[in-house]
Amino acid sequence: FSLMRLWPAVLLGAVILGGLARESVALPEGTRLIAPMLEQVVPGVVNISTRSRVVVRDNPFFSDPFFRRFFEDFPGRLRERETQSLGSGVIVDAAKGLILTNHHVVGMADEITVTLVDGRSFDAELIGSDAPTDVAVIGIEASDLVDVPRGNTDALRVGDFVVAIGNPFGLGQTVTSGIVSALGRNSLGIHGYEDYIQTDAPINPGNSGGALVNYDGELIGINTAIIGPFGGNVGIGFAIPVDMAVKVMRHLVAHGEVRRGQLGVVLVDLSSDLKQALDLSINRGAVVTQVVNDSPADEAGLEPGDVILAVDGRAANSAAAVRNAIGLTSAGETIELEVLRNGRARTVAATIVAPKLVELDESQLGGRLSGASFGPINEGHPLYGRVQGVMVHEIEANSPAARLGLRPKDIIVAVNRQAVTTVEGFQKSIEAADNVVLINIQRGNSSMFLRLR
Repeated sequence: FSLMRLWPAVLLGAVILGGLARESVALPEGTRLIAPMLEQVVPGVVNISTRSRVVVRDNPFFSDPFFRRFFEDFPGRLRERETQSLGSGVIVDAAKGLILTNHHVVGMADEITVTLVDGRSFDAELIGSDAPTDVAVIGIEASDLVDVPRGNTDALRVGDFVVAIGNPFGLGQTVTSGIVSALGRNSLGIHGYEDYIQTDAPINPGNSGGALVNYDGELIGINTAIIGPFGGNVGIGFAIPVDMAVKVMRHLVAHGEVRRGQLGVVLVDLSSDLKQALDLSINRGAVVTQVVNDSPADEAGLEPGDVILAVDGRAANSAAAVRNAIGLTSAGETIELEVLRNGRARTVAATIVAPKLVELDESQLGGRLSGASFGPINEGHPLYGRVQGVMVHEIEANSPAARLGLRPKDIIVAVNRQAVTTVEGFQKSIEAADNVVLINIQRGNSSMFLRLR
């Protein structure tokens, strides 16, 4: 009975409030209405649906994520399963039909469908995708497209108002608003290269790949991740700065991949203890703790104890900032580093080189590791500088290496209980091994063994 009595009061309150709102049409001076801006921007944000076919083991035991990560190499009957997902994207070049989105939205998709706000749908082509930054580019052939103008993330400040536009939960085009709550978020362990804009604008599953815009209708970020106990919004969301996303996009459009190189240093943030030990007056920077022999850093004359302050004239306030700059530099390009050594500033030039990869052919171990590419640990990998070993860079689908259980970004730290520190050493250990080989792998925060017979 109480509910029946409450309803009239609620409805009456709604009518009264509605009346007040209609009478109060005069807005305070300086108040901005964002509806006109959204009318211009929303057509440049698209909904993305994907279909993927994945090979899985037909065993209910492997449906448990906890057990699956430890028993990837357990034999089982393989079958193909179709998966579907939803996300968002941002048109950044209307003339060419280029759309920015997330790698985790389209990177593994077999079919990609883009739906515009006017209801038109198009099959999309995957131009390129980069897992370390979670950036992908897709293309459609369509007329009358509207792109979203790009803003300047260098001018962004904490407290600036922002709007997130996307397709949360597959509901369709949705707009939420908030502020920039932090800048330069990194070391979250979400992806290899991190320099996130943090916002409290509600971001939910399906918003991934959508637009984060300022109140001028300029694209400042690509929504990519949320922090929440159940995968929903709790007021902490992250977006890739548009400057970073566009740099990755240029690589992907030109080459279909990011051809990043390596500098050859291990870096840590300048802490108060290091500041005191090195007798420094600065508060921020990236301290060189190790220089790889015969690397670009070695040839440029970098030494342990050097503090990198800037890369190509842009301030580098942390180790992550330097890694991000290097990770978006192509092999063969030369960069300038502003370095502080013994209290004196100097500028050095270093030419970035491509990491050396090793392909194991079919004759090695009966082809049981074929289909994988191995090389040094990328400087953008979360374990770079923390462990020594060899990184799995690429895995061909359904290859012997994939069926064994190897995954991209795995770090091989030992073969038959003998430490592996270089690509050459790993190759020699594999070639000299007997019929039974035990490979020790570091995967994230977990350590596991793969056994070859």
